[in-house]
Amino acid sequence: MTGTMTRIHPTALIAADAQLAADVEVGAYTFVGPGVTIGAGTWIGPHAVIEGPTAIGRDNRIFQFASIGAAPQDLKYRGEPTRLEIGDRNTFRENCTINRGTTKDQLVTRIASDNLFMAGSHVGHDCVIGSHCVFANYATLGGHVEMGDWVHMGGFSGVHQFCKVGAHAFIANNTAVTRDVPPFVMAVGRPAEPHSVNSEGLKRRGYTAEQIRHIRDAYRILYRSQLKLQEATEQLVQRAAEQPELEPLVTFLNDSTPRRERVGIVR
Repeated sequence: MTGTMTRIHPTALIAADAQLAADVEVGAYTFVGPGVTIGAGTWIGPHAVIEGPTAIGRDNRIFQFASIGAAPQDLKYRGEPTRLEIGDRNTFRENCTINRGTTKDQLVTRIASDNLFMAGSHVGHDCVIGSHCVFANYATLGGHVEMGDWVHMGGFSGVHQFCKVGAHAFIANNTAVTRDVPPFVMAVGRPAEPHSVNSEGLKRRGYTAEQIRHIRDAYRILYRSQLKLQEATEQLVQRAAEQPELEPLVTFLNDSTPRRERVGIVR
């Protein structure tokens, strides 16, 4: 343990090689294991468990009974050295479970900044999560999920392993995502189906009425025009040349990786 530790509860267990910034606060009976680094301004409540290798940035808040950096829930995992990387200003509420990566992917689970993980939410191994996302209570990601910025997951919603959720998407409560969800789309149901554009979220993030209208028009082309996916994508590529707000959608639809060919998009 390095640095000047003045805010560590005496019952907390801190590994000798853990690196905590001098102003990190650690509550009663919390465990911080070997290979953990925690940035300045981070608060950790009582009875939390943080295992390494894990790097946590600045000004994060970790509430009681959260499990951060535990080994992946993968039957093929054999104790190999994998890690978890967390950015700044994230909040992990009670009973969150965030797992490290596996050797079958990039060896790392990554969470960016300014996210809220409500009580009971779960992030599986090898997930990559953007910034400003909200996970309502018991929202769950399987392994290898990719998630863009500003995604909102409703309570008890889930995303199947290897799926991708685009920026500004909204996953309604109790929704089961088994295919990729494009940017801006509100997905509802079990399995998830496209419902509408997340227009209210876009308004809150400063999109203009004209930009939202363009995104709605793009949604109609993709989901209401009866065009094949390739035909709809070609039309949207043309529109994006003059409507740059559509570029994230076009980039997402043009993903031709083997993963996309297996999973497909909600449609």
